[in-house]
Amino acid sequence: MKIYTYPDPVLEKKAEKIKDPLDPKIQKMIPEMIEIMRQNNGMGLAAPQIGESLRLCVIEHQGKIYALINPKITSHSKGQELSDEGCLSFPGKFIPVKRYETVQVRYLNEKGEKCKIKASGLLARAFQHETDHLDGILFINR
Repeated sequence: MKIYTYPDPVLEKKAEKIKDPLDPKIQKMIPEMIEIMRQNNGMGLAAPQIGESLRLCVIEHQGKIYALINPKITSHSKGQELSDEGCLSFPGKFIPVKRYETVQVRYLNEKGEKCKIKASGLLARAFQHETDHLDGILFINR
């Protein structure tokens, strides 16, 4: 499993919704994605970045791992902040990106359970960055 880098077309394609979160393929992908993310010193990784056009991403923040299946940002703050962002599909590139300070995300976890989380700061930024990947939006387009 490798990280696909820009300009691979899979990165700009809207990913497909996952019908069965407990599908063995999805269950196998989650730990593999976490491992690849860690090996590359990333904070998040979306399935399109490993060539799978599926609505799945993983994020690790302050020792907690989030596996998000079919995530959807349901609300966000009015306030935005500009901060440098990097991306594993753009090795060594960091650019300033404007993001909402706080977001609320609904998703299914790795057990297929419905979850909702409100995040701010760096975690909110990661949720926005990874859900953008699932919509085929790259941080260079922000």
